[in-house]
Amino acid sequence: MLDLGIEKLALIGVVALIVIGPEKLPRVARTVGTLLGKAQRYVNDVKAEVNRSMELDELRKMKTTVEDAARDVEQNIHSGASEFEKQFSGSGETLSALAEPEAPVPEYKHPRKNWRLKQGATPNWYKARNGVRTKALSGAARVARFRPHKIN
Repeated sequence: MLDLGIEKLALIGVVALIVIGPEKLPRVARTVGTLLGKAQRYVNDVKAEVNRSMELDELRKMKTTVEDAARDVEQNIHSGASEFEKQFSGSGETLSALAEPEAPVPEYKHPRKNWRLKQGATPNWYKARNGVRTKALSGAARVARFRPHKIN
């Protein structure tokens, strides 16, 4: 890249001050800064796109190797199963004769819980001893209960 040291930057600044002038120099510097920022963002986007495409290629290669390995395993299993069938067909036994008879599946039995009745976690005797309210009051009943009584 460019090798810009402090001395070279100072020289460029002095030349720009002389050529452009002190009135227009801040506006030109802002414009150059925004253009450089846009250029850096563009370069970073291109780099990110190249990295994504390289990772995508690597993932595709990995996918093909995994698929090939899966096919090899599947072929080995099929060949082993066919050899196993040949051995049993040669001995005269069938696979169904070797299999154990199926045990009957037990029928579903409900746990005899009455789900309609909700039972609280805290027993009523504990609530009564500690003064926990067990019945809810409506809004009107609560207002009537706490309304100050008129003294005649």
